[in-house]
Amino acid sequence: MRDINRTPDTGSDDQNSEKTSRSEALRTWWNDAWTDGGVLHGMWDDVRTAPNDGWHGMAHWIKAVLGAAGVAFVILLLHSAASVLLGTLHDILTATPDMQVGTDTSTGVWATIDQPVRSYITSHTTGLPISASTVYTLWQATGFLALVGGFITRNSGLRLTWLGFGAATVAMIWTATPDTSRTIAAGIAALAWMLLSAFALRGLRLRRPSITHVTTTGPAIRPEIHIPAQATPADTKPIKPYRT
Repeated sequence: MRDINRTPDTGSDDQNSEKTSRSEALRTWWNDAWTDGGVLHGMWDDVRTAPNDGWHGMAHWIKAVLGAAGVAFVILLLHSAASVLLGTLHDILTATPDMQVGTDTSTGVWATIDQPVRSYITSHTTGLPISASTVYTLWQATGFLALVGGFITRNSGLRLTWLGFGAATVAMIWTATPDTSRTIAAGIAALAWMLLSAFALRGLRLRRPSITHVTTTGPAIRPEIHIPAQATPADTKPIKPYRT
């Protein structure tokens, strides 16, 4: 039999020594960090004194953490509010019954304006992922918000929205009304839009205020007061008595 010389396996010993050195290095860093002047000791001291230091006196890294937490909370709150608002708006819009051409039973002036709009929306929403009832509700909500918002806030954007809403309404009425009564229906809609515009465009001025400049061509007058020089006691001479 041949003798086989086996070399000792030193790989496991090297790995154990590396783990031990890393553990010792981590323990050393941990102990140094909690000593006076260490990183963790300084951070803990900043946290401990933050209530007494106030916002202006606390450490900057605490302000950054609090600011990031506040921003994250606001984003989460807005996300939740937006989800609730969109869900409520969807329920309101889908609660309107389905519209069809000629199903409106209103009469009078409002029917002259409303029925052509209903017919136009119903005939032009075929194939869209949104229903005609939802579009009709959005049309009404847009006009109401533009009218009331323009009257209360006098916002230029809301006023432009009201102008666009009125022009689109008159165009829909002109298109959906039969040829024999198209002119009358569009005229009634335009008159109603103009009357309501007096409220939506309240305080609007088309002319810029004129500023009058007054210029004088004569010589400039400088109001000055000249006081004559007064005689001092040293400059006065004694008065001699008069002898006869």
